[in-house]
Amino acid sequence: MTVHLTTPVSELWKVGKVTAERLKNLGIETVLDLLLYYPFRYDDFSQTVAIKDLRPDMAVTVKGEITHIANKKSPRKRTSITEATVQDDIGDTISCVWFNQPYLTQNIPPGTQIALSGTPEFGYHNTLQFTSPQYEKIFSQKSIHTGRLVPIYGSTSNLTQKQIRFLIQTAMEAVSEITEWIPEKTRKDFKLIGRQEALKEIHFPTDTPSLQQAEQRLKFEELFLLQLRSQHIRNQSQKRAAKKILFHEKEIKKFVTSLPFELTQDQRKSSWTIIQDCEKETPMNRLLEGDVGSGKTVVAALAMLNCALNNAQAVLMAPTEIVARQHFQSFKELLSNKKSSSVPIALLTRSEHRLSHKNKTFTKQEVIDTIADGTAKIIIGTHALIQDSVSFSDIRLTIIDEQHRFGVDQRKTLKSKADEMPPHFLSMTATPIPRSLALTVYGDLDISVIKEMPKDRKPVITSVVHPGNRNTTYEFIRANTKNGKQTFVICPLIEESDTLGVTSATQEYEKLSKEIFPEYTVGLLHGKLKPIDKQKIQEKFASGVIDILVATSVVEVGVNVPNATIMMIEGSERFGLSQLHQFRGRVGRGKDQSHCFLLTESYSPETKNRLQALVQTHNGFELSQIDLEQRGPGDLYGNRQSGLPTLRIASLTDTHLIEQTQKAAQQLFKQDPTLKQFKELKNLLEEFEKKVHLE
Repeated sequence: MTVHLTTPVSELWKVGKVTAERLKNLGIETVLDLLLYYPFRYDDFSQTVAIKDLRPDMAVTVKGEITHIANKKSPRKRTSITEATVQDDIGDTISCVWFNQPYLTQNIPPGTQIALSGTPEFGYHNTLQFTSPQYEKIFSQKSIHTGRLVPIYGSTSNLTQKQIRFLIQTAMEAVSEITEWIPEKTRKDFKLIGRQEALKEIHFPTDTPSLQQAEQRLKFEELFLLQLRSQHIRNQSQKRAAKKILFHEKEIKKFVTSLPFELTQDQRKSSWTIIQDCEKETPMNRLLEGDVGSGKTVVAALAMLNCALNNAQAVLMAPTEIVARQHFQSFKELLSNKKSSSVPIALLTRSEHRLSHKNKTFTKQEVIDTIADGTAKIIIGTHALIQDSVSFSDIRLTIIDEQHRFGVDQRKTLKSKADEMPPHFLSMTATPIPRSLALTVYGDLDISVIKEMPKDRKPVITSVVHPGNRNTTYEFIRANTKNGKQTFVICPLIEESDTLGVTSATQEYEKLSKEIFPEYTVGLLHGKLKPIDKQKIQEKFASGVIDILVATSVVEVGVNVPNATIMMIEGSERFGLSQLHQFRGRVGRGKDQSHCFLLTESYSPETKNRLQALVQTHNGFELSQIDLEQRGPGDLYGNRQSGLPTLRIASLTDTHLIEQTQKAAQQLFKQDPTLKQFKELKNLLEEFEKKVHLE
């Protein structure tokens, strides 16, 4: 049978219905899928030694002949044990033991010439033996399981490494059909080997340098495709025309002067960059990222005010009603000076509809009409803004808060609300993004970063608390509350879970309100409450009626209470560092010293190191980099979100390689903006775009 890239794996030799189904569970249905199923590590059994030279804990290969093999039962566990003796050419012998593989007596009977790879250890009678070694009959062809860098693949419990290696070796027959899509000049500039050679070496490397070349090539092509897509999106957006938002210098300077605080240099720089972008006839496409409390809101307010002064509309879409309401209140306060007080601000969420410019109650339809006829110049809301019933008069600026919390389609829908020309687009995130992740996920966006914190902001003192010190923490909270300050208590779950064994919000609320702090007012806030109830709880906490607020991660963003000076986080080991940093950012927003207590019942070195990083570091960008390296991008953004790439071999920590691929993509589009000279690459990019959209 001739094997092709499109050949179903079910048609390969020794692949029955059951094996085919197991392969399908791994995402493998064709020969091409097999070739693109890369190993995640390698066992180095390339060193072949004589049996007399074996030492414990050496990863080695020995060759010899089976002189004895037999099965026996283990009396305790009823396990089948296969014992064999292997003798080399010199006459030295070593024992081998396998478990639950009784068929080996038939596969490798006495007289079989065999290669064994593994790490010898001391067994019975204090003699060296191999336990569950890799084995391979010695034939004339090249070995794949022993005597080399042996690939190890991610697998299910019902597929052995030997099966996968055998199938990939079979698939290698079709590797000559693999086409090269990276342009020759790019390969030459970045010293990349060919794709066919890379696939051969990634599965069955000749040696370590060859493996490194293969990894470099395959990582490059994955990241290169992502960068090509980003560059293509950027080029397409720059071809479109946008309405200018002219800079009203006098009014904006008056607004800045009227603020009760001085803008930081990073805020000034970001604001000026955004204003310059909006004056162009091509739509702005920018990401504004800044640490918790760095002051992104005032930058957004400045940009939206400048848009309103052009008699146009600016829209901000927030991920939750709490955040939207917070922005509405903040904008009302920021724009309360004489010059900007006439700028009407609208709030539209599922449960709330308000206008700032008149002291009366409006119906939801009246607010929608005010947005539609252009009376409202600054519009703030949630997903309610992208409903079919909501239309706008003249959107020139759209802002997405916490970009990663919205899907691609939701962002497109908001942009499409503009009648003719696309609006200028600004997305904001309070989750500091490592440079490598930003270049990969948001490669089509220009990026502004606010790292500088406002003056007089004291770092939050952070401590790890184990169970024995819990009461001391409670006493600290009690003293804090007596002094009129407030406390957040964060729990991983809403309800009790025996499976995870973590404290739930409802359980903690009952304990704190009835047993620990009965003399104080304790509140409960979580995502399952009705929106109106969430609002009431939030307002009570903000006004000081509630002393201690027990909450789930719903407070990660949006709740701004300067009087809250303590953050206590239950089950802190369950959260990522970036998320813990977001929680910590809910305190330390006033002038008083604030504290964050990380409660954990885990004593593992991993937990200790992770939480200690939070104790020692207050820089969100550094913490997000640690998160990315230790836990991957999913920890920064929760479970898979739109825009996070699926990578087979590359990593978002490959910063240097990401920068190289971005440079290569920019060079290619500069040389050929339509990719007419690279038809295969253009087709591949179109297919990739369809796949990303489907995901």
